[in-house]
Amino acid sequence: MKIDIVSIAKKERSTYDPLYKELTKMISRFAKVQDIEIFPKDVAKSHTISPEASKQAYTRALEPYMDNGFCISLHPDGKLIDSFEFSKLLNDRMSIKFFVGGAYGFEDSFLKKSDAVISLGNITMSHKIAKAVLLEQIYRGFSILSNHPYHK
Repeated sequence: MKIDIVSIAKKERSTYDPLYKELTKMISRFAKVQDIEIFPKDVAKSHTISPEASKQAYTRALEPYMDNGFCISLHPDGKLIDSFEFSKLLNDRMSIKFFVGGAYGFEDSFLKKSDAVISLGNITMSHKIAKAVLLEQIYRGFSILSNHPYHK
């Protein structure tokens, strides 16, 4: 299985990088994870215009990645699910793409093109922490599907 995490984010070193690396290594028993961070000039410029312009720029940047695979957008208004429901999203798929929007979220039109829209919870968190939570839930989901004791 192939999993892409596509986010509107500047590529920069982070104190979370060792955690991402460790979680990705743990997941590698089940799937190959690719972290794709994009922040084109169009997005940077849109942030100086308006939230609506920013959402439109995110859509233009992210839509080309929706070409194949099961597409899941992370959004505060998405469906709240537990780890067992999350594991079902991973089950029997060849390719999954998780989308993390920019500071202003997603346009409704982008969310409608997604196969699923989920929320990681009611709290607000930075992209870097959201990515760590997402990676941990991916590993937990695969652990549930394979009856590995990690989830217990």
